Amino acid sequence: METNMGDAEKENLQQLFEDEEKTLYTGSKFTKLDAVLKLLNLKSKNGWSDKSFTNLLVLLHDMLPEDNELPVSTYQAKKLMCPMGLEVERIHACPNNCILYRNQYANEHKCVKCGASRHVADSPQWRTIDNKYPEFGKEMRNIRFGLSSDGMNPFGNMSSRRSTWPVLLCIYNLPPLLCMKRKYIMMSLLIQGPRQPGNDIDVYLSPLIDDLKTLWDSGVEVYDAYKKEHFQLHAMIFCTINDFPAYGNLSGYSTKGKKACPVCEDETSSIWLKNCNKTVYMGHRRFLPKGHSFRKKKEEFNGEIETGTMRTRFDAFARVENLNTVLGKRSRDKSEINWKRKSIFWDLPYWRDLNVRHCLDVMHIEKNVCDSLIGLLLNIPGKTKDGINVRKDMVLLNIRKDLAPEQRGDRIYLPPACYNTTKEEKRQFCQCLHDIKVPSTYSSNTKRLVSMKDCKLLGMKSHDCHVLMTHMTPIAIRGLLPDNVRHTITKLCLFFNNIHSKVIDKEDLDKWQKDIYVTLCELEID
Repeated sequence: METNMGDAEKENLQQLFEDEEKTLYTGSKFTKLDAVLKLLNLKSKNGWSDKSFTNLLVLLHDMLPEDNELPVSTYQAKKLMCPMGLEVERIHACPNNCILYRNQYANEHKCVKCGASRHVADSPQWRTIDNKYPEFGKEMRNIRFGLSSDGMNPFGNMSSRRSTWPVLLCIYNLPPLLCMKRKYIMMSLLIQGPRQPGNDIDVYLSPLIDDLKTLWDSGVEVYDAYKKEHFQLHAMIFCTINDFPAYGNLSGYSTKGKKACPVCEDETSSIWLKNCNKTVYMGHRRFLPKGHSFRKKKEEFNGEIETGTMRTRFDAFARVENLNTVLGKRSRDKSEINWKRKSIFWDLPYWRDLNVRHCLDVMHIEKNVCDSLIGLLLNIPGKTKDGINVRKDMVLLNIRKDLAPEQRGDRIYLPPACYNTTKEEKRQFCQCLHDIKVPSTYSSNTKRLVSMKDCKLLGMKSHDCHVLMTHMTPIAIRGLLPDNVRHTITKLCLFFNNIHSKVIDKEDLDKWQKDIYVTLCELEID
């Protein structure tokens, strides 16, 4: 074994033997190694955080005699127990299980047997750019950026009147494990002011767009430290990723009102609710196959048979090509549909050739869905989507007559719906989440999010909502709701779990899309 060990490994192994013999302090019955091992076992059994364990080590070190050998940080304690440092080697495999990319295949980019690409992240849009612009595609070092921007408050004061919009760029050339790491994300702009930029954000993006034009056309000369050579680096914006309001600001399309869907545009199915004073979007049956049984049902939906079909795919550039935009202000041309302006991104030469220009951040959507779902199930005031105004709008729409509000003396009684839970069922739901234990760093301590006194969930962050939707909610609702309601919610949670998968088979995407159409229709029924 020693013939394969370097000098550093030999020294670490020798140090381990010395720590095994060395007493913790003069006169102690514990060795240094034994004491640290027992303390680490306590940390593991009781779920102590690294910070609290470090504080404990510092306190014990100060309490013991001055000649004690106790480490004063969690890092030092773990380093003491694992001095050798076992290396982990990642080996790529062919998607069809033909070969491992090692030995003579280590530098191959496609399988030598079946020809499958080694880069599983290559999307149709990635290949489209490579085919449309071969000079850009043949240089693997050319960068494809993902752009993201949203309003934030850096000081945590929600009443602040200052608006801050960072514009971030991530590098999609990197593996998925690395591209969203902090050190690989660049802040290209920081837009600050008393008001948010809104639809005038193009004014502030113009310096970035000028730089992107340069990076696309002539590029910049950079030095490759690995190959020890200079080369001309080019770059492009591969897509943007934002929440829905920021999507509207960057794309130039109005994401509010009766035509809020930027894909369906004027074919968006929407209804204005008079009592709730808002627009809702239904009509999901038109996405189903023509022979689907849901299309013929009336009372379960809006009282009519659905004969509509899927929306037409519009050419976005044709819609904005003739819009006259001055400093981001909306054109007064009455021929426009729901486009506020021609976005500055259209100035990029390749923008028209992208299949998907703007993407939605699934974590934002998932958090909104989770908040609404939990608020509805637990009937949390201010969070639930059920109430007297909703019931009145159902009466106006002539649907769900059994849920119509009833006047009983001086009070209005709302008949229970299939999704309403009793006080005991709410307690059981919260108790289930309260008692769940998860591994360290898996999620927040769910126990801290649950208020058993009020039967509420409080202080949920985006990742907490992600864990609730994808794993915990289907478990917590078992036996609490009617089968059809519980199955529909579980299918919705399964959809979010699927689209968060690290590896997605392209053939599964079409199936998931068809399944979510049915799930949305089932939510309308329930």
